[in-house]
Amino acid sequence: MNRLIGLGIFIAIFLLVDFYLFQAVKTSIKGFSDQTQRTLKIVYWSIPIISILLTIATFVLYPAYISGKVRNLIFASIFVINISKLLAAVFLLIADFFNLIRHTVHKAVSPETADIKLTRSAFIAKSALAVGGAHMGLMAYGIISGAHDYRVRKVQLPIKGLPKSFDGMTLAQISDVHSGSFFNKTAVQGGVEMLMAQKPDMVFFTGDLVNNEAKEFNDYFDIFKKIQAPLGVYSTLGNHDYGDYVPWDTPELKAKNLQTLITAHKMMGWNIMMDENKAIKMGGDTLGVLGIQNWGLGGFVKKGDLNKALQNTDQMATKLLLSHDPSHWRAQVVGKTDIDVSFAGHTHGMQYGVEIGDFKWSPIQYKYKEWAGLYTEGEQKIYVNRGFGYLGFPGRIGILPEISIFTLKSV
Repeated sequence: MNRLIGLGIFIAIFLLVDFYLFQAVKTSIKGFSDQTQRTLKIVYWSIPIISILLTIATFVLYPAYISGKVRNLIFASIFVINISKLLAAVFLLIADFFNLIRHTVHKAVSPETADIKLTRSAFIAKSALAVGGAHMGLMAYGIISGAHDYRVRKVQLPIKGLPKSFDGMTLAQISDVHSGSFFNKTAVQGGVEMLMAQKPDMVFFTGDLVNNEAKEFNDYFDIFKKIQAPLGVYSTLGNHDYGDYVPWDTPELKAKNLQTLITAHKMMGWNIMMDENKAIKMGGDTLGVLGIQNWGLGGFVKKGDLNKALQNTDQMATKLLLSHDPSHWRAQVVGKTDIDVSFAGHTHGMQYGVEIGDFKWSPIQYKYKEWAGLYTEGEQKIYVNRGFGYLGFPGRIGILPEISIFTLKSV
């Protein structure tokens, strides 16, 4: 029921946007012939009608009969169109607001013009539509070019008290594969090859191997099992790995799905960390690798047990933690434990934003204080990986998919 209410609210909001934006369309096409105007109006309204019908059919009436890839395609198409419309409507609303102020001031200064009606210029209307169209083009470019534009980010990672044997060790991190969203297997393989070309000593994977179901990973198992390292590959679970976002016929099927996914980690030779720790020994020194199941604020699943993962780690001079959701760091780690560095993902940098040099911005930063890159508080650090894959919108604008390569430094 809550899902239907949410869907109803979503449809109502975007219908209001459509009605508002339609006024700009009518203003923009006034100079066209009557037949052309009728045709353009029919085309305009056919888009939201088809979108609503597809949404109801895909997510309410027949979800079990529509494959994940088709569902993703439908969602992405509707998302791109409606977000671009929303941006155009916001532009139009701002322009209308200033137009209203100007009109009000003019009437106050010249009372004799009180009967003149408030109108919107064709230039403003066309500009709003142009903004929406340009944004739609930008999102299309993000799908074509940005989705698999993998970037290797090299990070110097100073750690106080790091044992000398691990000084200079290289550690790779990827996160948020979301294999159910992929549409270019060759590009994905290229990304994995980029990672392995760095020859890391150790690799971390910080959750969300799939969107919902373990079977999404079948076509990519042979690609990702190539990720290996001399000191091991360590992985953990993300919120999407539990299958919480799709209906299951029985609880047993849902549990079996999770177990299948855990088995896939093990079959690839990855050490999946289920609220546990492992001592990595080198040259007589010890490095602690800890990993917990997903634990996140904001309504996300809280299965991770950090206290359990910390058991018997007192003798580990340095502790590195894999925890999918960065909100866990402030909630349970920083200032509360002696964990040196946490590694997270989850945010994807919203797959949308701007990064120029040291400047970065994304709407996701208004929800997560730590959302992309390295953050330090006192002697403790967290690195939030921007994600290897994508979810929902099958592309990236500004915030590109990431392969993190850390060089550990003793200080």
